[in-house]
Formats: sequence, C-alpha cells, structure tokens
Amino acid sequence: MQRTDEELVVLSTAGDTDSFNQLVVRWERPIFALAYRVIGREEDAKDVCQETFLRAFRALKGFKGRAKFSSWLYRIALNLCRDWARRERRTPMVTPLDADTEPAPLNGSLETAEELVVRRDLGRVITRAMTALSEEQRTTIVLKEYHGLTFQEIADLQGCPLSTVKTRLYQGLSVLRRQLQRSGVQGPASIVGLPPTALMARSRRKVVNKVVNLDR
Repeated sequence: MQRTDEELVVLSTAGDTDSFNQLVVRWERPIFALAYRVIGREEDAKDVCQETFLRAFRALKGFKGRAKFSSWLYRIALNLCRDWARRERRTPMVTPLDADTEPAPLNGSLETAEELVVRRDLGRVITRAMTALSEEQRTTIVLKEYHGLTFQEIADLQGCPLSTVKTRLYQGLSVLRRQLQRSGVQGPASIVGLPPTALMARSRRKVVNKVVNLDR
C-alpha cells in the first residue's frame, strides 16, 4: 500500500531518507513542470527543482501540516522562481511543456506526424499568448489549469483573497482568448478538424477548452 505524503514526511523527519526519496520521486516532475512553465528555461528549471527539494529537506522539521505537502513544495518553488527572475532581471515567461516533456495523447493511440506537428504548433501559440499576461495572471492559470490546485490553495500560495485569485483567472483567460482568436484558434477541435484527444496533451487541452468556453 502506497504511503501518503504526510506519512512519508513523518518518516523523513525521523531520519528515514528513503521516505524522503519517495517524496522526491513523486513530486519531482510536477515541480520541474511548474518551474519550467514559469521561467521558461529548462536548465534553470532543473536548478529550481533541485533547490526546491534541498530546501524542503532542510526545513522538513518545520513543516507543521497546516497545508498539503504539495502546496508547501509549490510555495518553495514559486519563491525560487521569483528569486531567479530578480537575480536574472528577466520577466518570467510561462512555457507550456512541449511534446518531448508533456504526456502522450490520452486515448493511448500513436500520434501521426501531422498530429504531432499540430500539437507542437498549438503549444507555441499558447506560449506567445501567455506572454501577454501579467505575472500574477500567468501563475494563477498555471497553478489552476495545469496543476489542478484549488482557488483556496492558490490564494494561500499567493497570499491574497480568494476573490483576487478568481479575478486573476478570469481576466487572464479573457486575455488568452483574445490572443488565441487573433492567432486563428476558435476552438480546440476546429484547428485542423482533429479530435481534441489527438490534438494536445491534457493540461493544454484543458486551458484551450476553458478559454473558448469562458462565457458559456
């Protein structure tokens, strides 16, 4: 039976390094994906991911369980991303993961070459559209639509009221819709007439669906 995060944390604080390694294996990919989507540079995202777990390990005894372990990790990673942006004096750019790092199509079938090209092209369109958002809007969309956090979890991470999170999400999606429409994207299945499951990975499809159905 697989142990919960909380159980592994308790064992880790008692000195069981194998338990902490299990936490790393469980959360390494989501934390890397978050960092990559926020700062847009693979090597820097790897560094942020590594530093996130290093800091988590050092501070583990201070984790009181008031929030989920994953939310605690996200907070550490986001703070490191902000530190990176200040240090590099660059504006973080949300970068949806490309076909080499995103999950394969959901229907389990192999993509044709045409479908793969379309999925990559759509990723580039979304990347360009995301640059039109404020940092707060980008981060909110990434946490909600790509990582599945609740509004309350995002509010806790960003240190703002729940209503502010909802406003950032709605305004961000509205900007995205305008940007995607300018690029000719009216709906996820209408881009080249392919079914959405063959067109894009889960998180990217979810974002486009949310954008095109924003006022429905």
